[in-house]
Amino acid sequence: MTASRAFRAARTAAYVALPVLAAAHAAPVLSTFGPLRNRLMPRLSGQGRTDHVALTFDDGPDPLSTPFFLRQLEARRIHATFFLLGSAARRTPDLVREMVAAGHEIAIHGWQHRPLLLRGPRATYDDLARARDTVGDITGTAPTLFRPPYGVMTTSAHLSARRLNLTPVLWTCWGEDWRARATPHSVLRTVTADLRGGGTVLLHDSDCTSAPGSWQNTLGALPRLLDTCDERGLRVGPLREHG
Repeated sequence: MTASRAFRAARTAAYVALPVLAAAHAAPVLSTFGPLRNRLMPRLSGQGRTDHVALTFDDGPDPLSTPFFLRQLEARRIHATFFLLGSAARRTPDLVREMVAAGHEIAIHGWQHRPLLLRGPRATYDDLARARDTVGDITGTAPTLFRPPYGVMTTSAHLSARRLNLTPVLWTCWGEDWRARATPHSVLRTVTADLRGGGTVLLHDSDCTSAPGSWQNTLGALPRLLDTCDERGLRVGPLREHG
């Protein structure tokens, strides 16, 4: 085979292989579809004890908003799981330590809020490892839970999480509290529409990737959400108590 024919053959093989590799990388994106995930992937969606609801917050810590959530949760004697961005944790280590001292569970949301679908294996691993190590150094305990930005998992994310002893956890219901048109009432209505025993609730204690000031809608909805869980006989707590 001449050099030119060998080159053409290699190029053709690459054209065939690239779509296959891209499809393999993106295949876990199917888990982003909530109804499918909740039915077929109970562990990934965060389903636990039927008498319990796991309360989780993403995108913090934010010194302008997170303390309001900590005070409200303390008043209700409720603990939650906070999925932190490593870059934000590095800027506010004292706030992270305050969260730990208050009894909350600390997990990671990556280093920066960027979709992992656009990252290769090495970049994905480095992002998760940097977030895990930074948060672990601040708290003194390596996090064991991970939630990807936008809830989008990839094959690289699954493999990297396994290497780093991280368990991916998404959610069963959310408040769509990041939207500019959200209100405390809409956040509560959206969450409770899918709220079930054993579910995991996704909310945000920061507006770093949401509409400006959106965290105030979340904060406004939180007391009534906790009341609703009480009325339904559901205990609220972090994922570590979820079973």
